[in-house]
This record gives sequence, structure tokens and C-alpha cells, in this order.
Amino acid sequence: MKTLIPLFKEWVPQWLIRITIFIVLLPSLVLFFLPLSNVNAAAGYYGIEPADVQYSVLIYYAGYTSFFSLEKRFFKYLAAKEYFFIFTILQIVTSFACYQTHSLPVLLVLRFIQGMGLTSTANLGMSIIFNRLTSERGRAISYSVYFGMLVCMIPFNNFVTADLIDSFDFNVIYKGAMFSYLPGLALLSIIMNNARLNIKFPLYLLDWASFIWYGCFLCSLGYVLVYGQERYWLGDRGIFFASIFLAVSLLMFVLRQTALKRPYFKLQVFNYRNFILGGAVLFVLYLCRFTLNFSSAFFSGVFGFDPAHVSYINLFNIAGIVIGVIISCSFLLQHRPIRLIWIYGFLSLLAFHCWMYFLFSVAGNPSTYYIPLFLHGLGVGLLISPTIIFMVSAVPQTMVDTSAGICLFVRCFGFYASIALINYFDLLNKEAHLDALKGNATAANPLFKQAIIKQSKSLISHGVAKRQSAGFANRLVNKQFNIHAQIRSAMDYYELVIWMLIFTLVVIALFPYINKTVVRFKKNQPAPF
Repeated sequence: MKTLIPLFKEWVPQWLIRITIFIVLLPSLVLFFLPLSNVNAAAGYYGIEPADVQYSVLIYYAGYTSFFSLEKRFFKYLAAKEYFFIFTILQIVTSFACYQTHSLPVLLVLRFIQGMGLTSTANLGMSIIFNRLTSERGRAISYSVYFGMLVCMIPFNNFVTADLIDSFDFNVIYKGAMFSYLPGLALLSIIMNNARLNIKFPLYLLDWASFIWYGCFLCSLGYVLVYGQERYWLGDRGIFFASIFLAVSLLMFVLRQTALKRPYFKLQVFNYRNFILGGAVLFVLYLCRFTLNFSSAFFSGVFGFDPAHVSYINLFNIAGIVIGVIISCSFLLQHRPIRLIWIYGFLSLLAFHCWMYFLFSVAGNPSTYYIPLFLHGLGVGLLISPTIIFMVSAVPQTMVDTSAGICLFVRCFGFYASIALINYFDLLNKEAHLDALKGNATAANPLFKQAIIKQSKSLISHGVAKRQSAGFANRLVNKQFNIHAQIRSAMDYYELVIWMLIFTLVVIALFPYINKTVVRFKKNQPAPF
């Protein structure tokens, strides 16, 4: 029988331990995509561009990803209770600083530190849970709950903060985050012993250089992908130098890994075919996960929903994620073929994108979109846990930590790439459609003249002076042009994703080698990231 490390006092029940870990993890997960809960409100409060708000989220992801391997050394050096206290207090301090600051550079530094804090909190919290679990079922449920929480964060944040941001300044959500850490901190101080999960390992020979090079690479990559489209890529000096720094950082990091006896990442993981295939599937999943941004933009831009109503309709997406996570957990425990789970998941995502492609219109009933949003969540929930666990199970035990770190990088890069694609279709592709529409809006076009006359008559009937009606009518027609360009841009993006999903399904169906990797929870235990 497995011996439990006495991390908690004897009188503490299991349910209280699990609730406490959940309360400690949740604020850091909420902080992850918090600026995206209302991009315009965040940009307005800090006096920055929407792209800067996107970059603040990418910086958080960079801190989360780059600190992964280095964090384990601190994890082995500190006792569990003091480790929790140090990083939870650090999150409280950085949340307070985010609440106070109006400086973008300061905000970005704080967001990077908060990402590092999430790495530490998630690692310790999940390690404590696994220390107390002896069954395969318990471990499968724990993974599913953690990853399910992670992919729920964007619609969950929107739902929780919509009314709050509508009533107060944007920075009040950082005050809320700051106070949300206090219940977990109080519970930890009461129920935890000052025990260790590992033998104390001194903090010497820390690989700070690899961490710095890796962090610089991720931050530079994020900068290029976020700002590249609006600044015409290498035509801008900032993008040009960031690209050079990106390449230098990556080269130095890779060369360092090949030279070190104990590297940050063991690059030999790329010798395993199923690991690479799992990474490709995970990347596609993350591209599909963030296509929901176009749907939310469609609801607000075309239907005129405020952020609160957009968050309400996205609750169906959360419901789909919950159901998908439950089904995937059940499939994993039954040792169903991973190909079967992938096919179910990607078919669900394909159904969502095909359905939404035909539902993009200038008019519609909100209830029409409930089932497609549910299907999107179902697909993401079905795929997230099995794909990550498959990747880690595809490599030997000695490479498990590296495999988990690469999984985290693939998810990070998938998010970066989705932001770049969204910016491309929202800026360049949308403008191309808008120019095409305006190119036909001439006095010689009878349809355009009819639209102006119709709008003018409507305005006059509502009390607008006749001499002013023509100018107002032109503005209304231009607004309609913008709406149609937005719809066409969203349809183009979804069409691209549809073909990508079809290709992915064909590859999965024709690749029997996938089933040679057996997903187990007692062997090759993956790290919880």
C-alpha cells in the first residue's frame, strides 16, 4: 500500500483538501486570460492598443511555459507549505501591482511573473493530489479536471467579469483576483503540516541561462506574431530586430541543450514518431480552440450583444467542455483506442465549424447557436486530456518531464499562432473584403443607390431632416459594409479550419501506428501541465 506523506493534519478530510487545492489553483488560472475578458475595456483603462492587451496574455503564457523546468528545482528545495505561501503571496503582490500601475512595460513584467507563479502553484497543487491518489481512476479524473478547468477559463472569465467591468474600472478585476487568493492562503495555514514531497535538493547549478534564452525566445515570438500584421512584418524596424533576436535566442537555447549534461529539455524526444504526431494534433486542437473568438466577435459586432450577453451564450460552450471531459475520462479508463477519441473530438469540432459557416449572417436567433457552441466545447473537452497524456506516454520514463514541457510549448505556440491568424483575418482579410464592397459602391451602381434611398426614407420617417438624411444614410450603409466584411472574414477563417480538420481526420484514420502507444496512468506518469 502506498505511504502517504503527512502534508496535512490528521483531522483534515479528503474533501476539504481537494476544495482547498481547487481554491488555490483557480485564481491563477483566472488570471491567465483575464485581459481578454474585455479587450476594449482593458485597452481603454491602460491607454494601450488592443494588440498590447493580447501581448499581455502571451507574456503570461511565456512565463508559464519557460519556467516549467527551472521550477522543479525550487519545488525540490522548499517544503510544500512554505512553497505555497511564497508563490501565493507573490501572486497577491503582483495582482496589487497590476491594480495600481498604468505603465505597459511594468504590466508586462508583472504578467510574466504571474505566469511563473501559475507554473509553481499548478505543479505543487497537482503533486499533492497525486500523492494521495492510489488508483488509476483518481489520477485520470484529476488530469481531466485540471485540463478541463484550463480550457474553460476564457468563457468562464467572460461570464464572471462581464457585469463587474461594466460597473467599475477594468483594474478592479485585479483587486478581485488579489482577494480571491486569501481564502486559500488561510485554509493552507490551518490544515497543512510543514512537510516535504521530496528530499531537499540544494539550489546550486540552476540553469538560469536556458531559462532566460527560452523566455526571450517565447516573448520575441509572441511580439512578432501579435504585432507583425498591423506593422507590415519585416517592413517595421521593431519586428525586424525582434525576429533577429528570436532567431538568436532559439539558436542559443538549442545549442545549449546539446552541450549540457543535464539539459533543460532532452531533444531526443523528437526521435519518437507518436510524440511528434501527438504534438501536431495538439497544435491543431489549440488552433480550433480559439476560433471561438470569431464567434464571440460576431455576436458582439453583428448582433450587437454586450459582453454580458456574449458570456451567457458561451455558457453552452462550457457545458460542452464539461461533458467532453467526462466522456474522454471515461474512454481513457476503459482504455479505448486513442484514434477513436481523436476522431470523435475532431468530428465534433468539424461539425461546429461547418454549422457556424452557414450560420454567419446579418440576422439570426441566438438560440440557433446554442448547439454549435456546445459541439465546440464537446470537441475540445474530448481532445485536451487524451492528447497531452498520449504525448507523454509516447516517450520513455526518463523523458517524461521533457515531454510535458514540450506539450506546454506546443499549447503556447498554438495560442500564439491562433492570435496571429485572428489578426490576419481581422485586419488584412477583412480590409480586402471591405475594399471589394466599397469598390462597387458607386453612383452608377443601382443597388447602392437603392440602399441609400431606402435608408434616407427610413431616417426621414424617424424625424431626421431631409438635407441631413443622405449623409446619415451613407454612414449606415458603410456600417453595413463593415458588418458584411466581418462576416466574410469569419467565413474565410472557418473555411480554412474546416479543410485543416478534414486533413487531420484523414491522417488520424490512416495512421494505425498511433495505437502502439498505450495510455496508462501508473506508468510514465505525465507532469500536470
